[in-house]
Amino acid sequence: MSRMDAVDTAILDVLRADSRTSIRDVAAQVGISRANAYARVKRMVDTRVIRSFTIDVDPAAVGLGLSAYVHVRTKQNSWKSFRKKVWQLEEAAHVALVTGDFDCVILVRARDADHLRELVLERIQSLPEVIATQTVLVFEEHVGQT
Repeated sequence: MSRMDAVDTAILDVLRADSRTSIRDVAAQVGISRANAYARVKRMVDTRVIRSFTIDVDPAAVGLGLSAYVHVRTKQNSWKSFRKKVWQLEEAAHVALVTGDFDCVILVRARDADHLRELVLERIQSLPEVIATQTVLVFEEHVGQT
């Protein structure tokens, strides 16, 4: 996509606050026509500026009240196969390739400490790509503008 302007940024701000906002309401909030808002949103979807429209679910409300970052050191050149296997874990909320002492950081959501222990010690550490892990518990979490 070519450069975004202030109107595109304003549209993204509206949709970040509530991705279910209708095109009519987006247009009204940004001060443009409905057709212009539709065309701009479509262009941002087509060019993958907007990658998806989603909901933000409170993990605790669905029984996954324990969050942790699992730092993983992997065997050299195994990132792609490791990433594919990790995304198959329903507990994985975010997976990132990083620099530093570890190669990957995974944000996981678990029911409780027993579930987290089983996930890390039995499922993640058993993957052939894994050399070492370090688990960091999340005490409090703030997402986006909250």
